[in-house]
Amino acid sequence: MFNFRAASFKIALLASSCIATTAAAQDRQETAQDDNVIIVTGQVSTFGATKSDAPIAETPRSVTVITSDDFEDRGALSLGNTLNYTAGVTGNPFGLSTRGDFASIRSLDAPEYQDNLQVQFGFYNNARVDVYTLEQVEVLKGPASVLYGQAAPGGIVATVSKIAGPDNLDKEVLVSLGNFDRYQGSADLGFDLSGDGTLSARFVGVLRDSGTQIDFVNDDALVLAPSLTFDNGRTAITALVNYTDRSSDTASQFLPLYVTGCQSDQVSFSDPNFCFGAPSEGVETSAYVGDPEFNRYDTEAFTGSLFVTHELNAALTFEGTARYRDGEAVYQQAWASFLGDGTPRVLPDGTLIARTIFGGPASSEQFAFDARLRARFDTGIIEHEVLAGVNYQDVDTTSSNATFYGLPTSFNLFAPVYDLAGFPTQEQFEAAQIVTQNSSEATDLYVVDRMTIGNLVVDLGLRYSSVDSSDDLTDQKDSEYPITAGALYKTSFGLNPYVSYSESFRATVGTDINTGASLLPRRGEQWEIGLKYQPAGTQLYVAVAYYDLEEDNLVEFLAGGQTQPGLSIEAEGVEVEAIATMGDFTFDFDFRHQDAKEVDANGAELPRASDPDTTASLWAIWNPSSNQLDGLRLGAGVRYASQNESNGTAFLASNGFAPTANRVVTDGYTVFDALLGYQFGNGIAVSVNARNLFNKDYFATCLSRGDCFPGERRTIVGTIGLRF
Repeated sequence: MFNFRAASFKIALLASSCIATTAAAQDRQETAQDDNVIIVTGQVSTFGATKSDAPIAETPRSVTVITSDDFEDRGALSLGNTLNYTAGVTGNPFGLSTRGDFASIRSLDAPEYQDNLQVQFGFYNNARVDVYTLEQVEVLKGPASVLYGQAAPGGIVATVSKIAGPDNLDKEVLVSLGNFDRYQGSADLGFDLSGDGTLSARFVGVLRDSGTQIDFVNDDALVLAPSLTFDNGRTAITALVNYTDRSSDTASQFLPLYVTGCQSDQVSFSDPNFCFGAPSEGVETSAYVGDPEFNRYDTEAFTGSLFVTHELNAALTFEGTARYRDGEAVYQQAWASFLGDGTPRVLPDGTLIARTIFGGPASSEQFAFDARLRARFDTGIIEHEVLAGVNYQDVDTTSSNATFYGLPTSFNLFAPVYDLAGFPTQEQFEAAQIVTQNSSEATDLYVVDRMTIGNLVVDLGLRYSSVDSSDDLTDQKDSEYPITAGALYKTSFGLNPYVSYSESFRATVGTDINTGASLLPRRGEQWEIGLKYQPAGTQLYVAVAYYDLEEDNLVEFLAGGQTQPGLSIEAEGVEVEAIATMGDFTFDFDFRHQDAKEVDANGAELPRASDPDTTASLWAIWNPSSNQLDGLRLGAGVRYASQNESNGTAFLASNGFAPTANRVVTDGYTVFDALLGYQFGNGIAVSVNARNLFNKDYFATCLSRGDCFPGERRTIVGTIGLRF
């Protein structure tokens, strides 16, 4: 589906630029200078979220590392799943999703980066990442615009790809079977081509045929990710190709509140008239509202990446990463039409009042690089590590969508018949498609100086970002100068207090229909203070952080266009992260409590929709060291999320169509996960993972606009693998 000629040209540009990175991920456990001391915080990659290998305990920001061992032990089947045991992060705010990974950090949407470059743009025009191709996932919390340019102030999710290298020569072949008819084969094969590790290759592949908890919705995939690395100890050059082809449908069926939340004791309403006349029985959470002959969400992506590092001398190193990515998607879906807050979308007998038909093809094309010099030197008593870089990104997105709103239909949720009745013909559908194109070109310069003065660590950073954006109606240019500053003090007993300030921005394309002026970029800032405790000689790490962040210039969408009426997001909260190893047991505890709200120009406040105030999780794993039980792995986890709410204004017929405040509250939930695994001495390993072990039936959230999103049901996956 992608343009091979354009791809070849872009790959040639990548090669000629020699801008790249070795994405060398580390193990969950980092060995300190004393080999008898194990630090259990994980090790950030130089080309991960912080663009630095500075220890987490000595970084004046909140950072979390999740290795592939971690998310495999916890049974993660998607990128969102990998984040379920991370403080401050909601990995699956809308339950099971097949269209993408929509995590939120500190109550704001989290952009996704891979190997230092943003990997998703717009919506539904590209293939999502498969977690088996990842070495680790890193979360940098708080604004990250100095390092990454346009980003949300809550933070970013940064993934690190599996690539070839002299330390990546192991081989494994896995076969997995699970409920919902899940069948998957995967392989990770490393090869030493030169005999001395100088030239190595790696192949990572996935083939999956799977259903999901939603009727007719599959999650099939083919992923091929070969890489080749030259590494002579001073220079490392890696070429990585990733081809991903996913065939699916959307798990989000936008099930009407009238036949889900109204029948559930887990959902409550500010006005009891909201459910007036609703049927006594609701539909199953597996209900499918579209038509399997029409609905589809099929994606394909080709990515070519080049990574290079070169040690110029003992004090100066060149690093970088470059990418060409071409993605396509065909997204078609039918759902019960939204008729306004408080208005039932379905009759009491289960018949939809109206149906909306939407979809069409979309595409995205990206050419980007991030190149930098890292210098280490001293000025008097100050030790410097300076990172100076240039980042360029050119992204074009295109969509050709048709929307048929409010079509008459006889479709009944209680007795569904899938016969395409009432659907437009293919000719009508194609004739109604409207092509929209967007482009964004950004050229950025940044510098970060990490200074160490005795036990004091000071980080200072500045970025200049120039963004040219356009859509079908508007061309605009934005220039921003975000900054970051932080300080941390290393005490002799391992308790390191810190404080940091950081800023973010993201361009908004369009014209304010009320003022006629170009829309302003959304701008964010955050203050964070915290403590990181890592006593010497122990396997304990505890981090506590308090944050206060704000993002301004939010956009409100009106019938005639967009406006910026003075809306902002404010969030403050406390996060706790604790990791400890005690004998054969390892524990990972995470907690977040926050107050996040949307504030209008008059100071009126509403809680952030669909985001719980409190989340907590605990994962424990037992790896017995006794000879009789050597090779056994037992794991258990619990995840908790408090209630969330969604607010709107309804015009209920029972209230004479007068404007009525409409608050929908979805109860919180607690679910359990488990692992049973055994590693045999001959390289064969078996494991069984269960997520939502007791099959808790819950809603991730329900929205005042009139729909509910079921939570993830129990998934059980058994895997047998050969490692050699």
